Amino acid sequence: MTAAVDYGVGRAGIAVVRALDRDVIGQAHHPRGAAGSVNGWVFAHRPSNRQRNRWVVSLLGVRPADRILEIGFGPGLAVAELARAGAGHVYGIDHSAVMLRQASRRNAAAIRAGRVTLVNGSVDQLPAALDGPFDVILAVNSLGFWPAPGERLAELRRRLAPDGRVAIVSQPRCHGATAGTSRSAADEIENLLRSAGFTQLSTETLPLSPPVVCVLATG
Repeated sequence: MTAAVDYGVGRAGIAVVRALDRDVIGQAHHPRGAAGSVNGWVFAHRPSNRQRNRWVVSLLGVRPADRILEIGFGPGLAVAELARAGAGHVYGIDHSAVMLRQASRRNAAAIRAGRVTLVNGSVDQLPAALDGPFDVILAVNSLGFWPAPGERLAELRRRLAPDGRVAIVSQPRCHGATAGTSRSAADEIENLLRSAGFTQLSTETLPLSPPVVCVLATG
């Protein structure tokens, strides 16, 4: 956890974010095989997931020229919402081949129209095709799974356009999660973003059970 210290966030803070961001036990990190396909279906149809993705897209004020990157797109709910909102081009990366297949089916028309590009890969090895610059970078319940998240955020900041924005979303799924759990998640995300050089931070909350937090910042 050397990177956590380098970016001003202690080991305990990183552990909290990792624990709070787990959507379900086990395959939430890397859905694969038949079980991963089932998990993807659950992710796509769980009402709170659908509401959460619609909500975060509504916070972004998407513009027709925006180039938007989602890290960990899962079954492609936010990608679909961003395309419907009129984004110029939506890019996404996810290290699960199962999620790539499901998200590609869900967004097939937008992919054929040249408005969506989805890539199988990892946040710690972003391909050259995702160099940017991006107007918005989005991550929904995935930051807790990133290796050295402080380093990853600093690298993503370098891929933002001038005045580009980042949105990091968490809805804690740990047992007994409460509004306080969500607030703790937001605090840790804010600390990570500040340490990575982001400014103008603000946090929005969607009152689900447990609440969803979205930390917005400028690069």
